[in-house]
Amino acid sequence: MSAYSSASDQSSIYSSPGPQNYQVVTASMTSNPQNLSQADKDRLLHALRSRLVNTLPELRRIERIFAALPNNSAPNTTAQPMQTAWLNYVDSHSLLNELRGLTRHYPFSSACLDEAKASAPRASASGNFCWRVLKWIRDQSLVPRHARLLAAKPAMWGGKTPSPAEVGQLAAACEGEWTRAVTTLLRHWDANGA
Repeated sequence: MSAYSSASDQSSIYSSPGPQNYQVVTASMTSNPQNLSQADKDRLLHALRSRLVNTLPELRRIERIFAALPNNSAPNTTAQPMQTAWLNYVDSHSLLNELRGLTRHYPFSSACLDEAKASAPRASASGNFCWRVLKWIRDQSLVPRHARLLAAKPAMWGGKTPSPAEVGQLAAACEGEWTRAVTTLLRHWDANGA
């Protein structure tokens, strides 16, 4: 034991409490969302408002739970926090991080995502900005264009101007990986719709 440590260091205000296991969505919430207690609903709303939830699967779980609530449970109390959570998820780079997590060899283009964010309507009946951005990328064929733009940059080739064949090869590789990533994330809505 050193002169600077003691048995009381374990409870120091500077010691790390270790990883916290905070589960927002429980199995009972997803198995029977129609019987969601007010306390559970409040906990989900708090998690959305305080940005405790920042992954697409968790946001989708909460969205599905709220969608399954009976009609008399005031959808206006859940719609705004859910819409704000989706906007925050997209605008805080969480969506870009998830896309890049799926594109390890050719990181997803931030320019492609930025174009989709600027072009996709921010407000609509669905309230789900993330879904609209991903659909915009897919439906407007942004991936092939941005893959080709990236592949043609001399910086991608160590400062030299690439040949058309090299551009085509790199563009195809980027396009394949980026398209799979967008498709993978859109599958979160396939089963139940947006």
